[in-house]
Amino acid sequence: MQNKRKTTPRALVLAGVLGILIAALALAACGGVPANVQPTIQAAAQTAQAVAPTVQAAVTNIAPTVQAAAQTAQAQVTQLAPTVQAIATTVAPTVAAVATQAAGGQPSGTLTYASNIDDIVSLDPAIAYEFSGVVTDHNVYEGLVQFIGSDLANLKPALADKWDIKDAGDKWELTFTLRDGAKFSTGNPVTADDVVFSIQRAIALNKSPAFLYIDIAKLTQDSVVAKDPKTVVITMPKDASPQALLTIFTFTLGGIVDSKEAKAHEKDGDFGSGWLLDHSAGTGPYMIDHWTKDVEVLLKANPNASVQPKLAQVLIKHIPESNNQQSQLEKGDVDVAQNLTPEQIGDVTKKPGVTFAKGNSLLLFYVGMNVTVKPLDNEKVREAIRTVIDYDGITKDLLSGNGTKWQTVIPNGLLGANPDAPFQQDIEAAKALLKEAGVEGGFEIELGVPTGAAPGGVAWADLAAKVQSDLDQVGIKANIKQVAQAELLTNYRAQKGQLTMILWGPDFPDPDANVGPWTDYAAKSIAYRNAWDDKDAAAQGRAAALETDPAKRAAAYKTLTDYILHKGPYAVLYQPTQLFALRDNVKGFEWNPMGYADFWTISK
Repeated sequence: MQNKRKTTPRALVLAGVLGILIAALALAACGGVPANVQPTIQAAAQTAQAVAPTVQAAVTNIAPTVQAAAQTAQAQVTQLAPTVQAIATTVAPTVAAVATQAAGGQPSGTLTYASNIDDIVSLDPAIAYEFSGVVTDHNVYEGLVQFIGSDLANLKPALADKWDIKDAGDKWELTFTLRDGAKFSTGNPVTADDVVFSIQRAIALNKSPAFLYIDIAKLTQDSVVAKDPKTVVITMPKDASPQALLTIFTFTLGGIVDSKEAKAHEKDGDFGSGWLLDHSAGTGPYMIDHWTKDVEVLLKANPNASVQPKLAQVLIKHIPESNNQQSQLEKGDVDVAQNLTPEQIGDVTKKPGVTFAKGNSLLLFYVGMNVTVKPLDNEKVREAIRTVIDYDGITKDLLSGNGTKWQTVIPNGLLGANPDAPFQQDIEAAKALLKEAGVEGGFEIELGVPTGAAPGGVAWADLAAKVQSDLDQVGIKANIKQVAQAELLTNYRAQKGQLTMILWGPDFPDPDANVGPWTDYAAKSIAYRNAWDDKDAAAQGRAAALETDPAKRAAAYKTLTDYILHKGPYAVLYQPTQLFALRDNVKGFEWNPMGYADFWTISK
């Protein structure tokens, strides 16, 4: 026996939803529609729109019958006509307004964004520290403050509509007042307790980005308190920078999580991180529908967001190979391609319906050298590696000019950026350095490299092959080991790399966002991954971070970056320009130098 599903005539459905809308009118006449009823009204309006064509056809078919019935009933309602007319005249504009608002307020359409997203480890804002995770979470969570568009100079309100920094003698005191009406995607209101929970859980989890709170801002569990439901007070020691903390709050780590939702999914004291791996509980314009590793991330519009996105969905597709990105873009299967080479950009933009965009970047591409691996412990060997690399060949040939030769650890665009580039390829000088180090004949070493395409329009494999060829000219045999970026990062963080080709972008737009990780071994970031524990460099970096005079601070960074240039375990290669190809109907796309786009501003 087959199961038969009963169906409801669409005319009856429409009658029901019109009843809801008329009830809304009555509520509006009495002083407004309650917030908890608005979603029902919006759903009713959408249903009405969906069934309207069917109902119209049905009405056409039964029009004669209806007309006859109407003529019979006309005499009975003649008495009521003036009253009915008056009501209709009064409420018709309101009905139209409610229906229009409910329908018009709902975004539609999907942006399909092609990128290499195999670096995602987690989408929990307290854990996400990789580029693709940051791009995703930026559109899902809000912090207390934010930067808008590509402007990195002016902090704007986000969940906090005002804040104050007070010198409280032996400490700094920051007070944040939360904006009214903010809600999580769950519908729960944002309170000061959620802010306290979010900061405390990040400190307790102590994952990759936690050093920003613990080591840079020097926060503890006791540093943040809820003064009242709308007020958060954070205290910091005088040897930490309040301005740095404000900019840290603009990073993914600063995303505020719905404490009730996270606690509901907590297992074994994980603060809900197992669930937040591929779910979300934020206030941003989007919420996470799902993440399928090495396949896709799907974002859907958050109906409770204060700013509604222009598109209902963003599908971030894992397409690691730039050729495949180009093919799908040309066919119209994707709207934005992130990882095309300059040559591909030139080719694809000749096709109808395709254009391109450029974005500034604070990224640095570099080769890290693990100083526990001999002979990389020898400064002269590291200097030889820096000396033999053909930087001009990388920027001019591989990148076709879409990148700048940059050799110091603070990127161009931030205070303290040092443009000195003393290393040009000098094979004889590199050989002499290897001879002084006692490895004149060269040596064999592993070069770890990510798969797929890299920002700036070059395949990681091509960049690795270029550096491999350069090293070979002085007898250094670099065996390329290419793995997914997430796997490479896992090994790198565990100090298991030898030579590691990778990139870095600052977590907040301040020079200390690079200098701290690259100099402070205790921060367990870049210096730690390369086992470089230079106490003097770390001390210089901390002193420069706390300097309040901009000129003195810039001078301190000049001294320190010169020191790292020759003593550190890095060969910084270049700073890329970010290239994008997009369908020409995509509007409002703007890349932030911090490494993300505001998806909610995009339309098509």
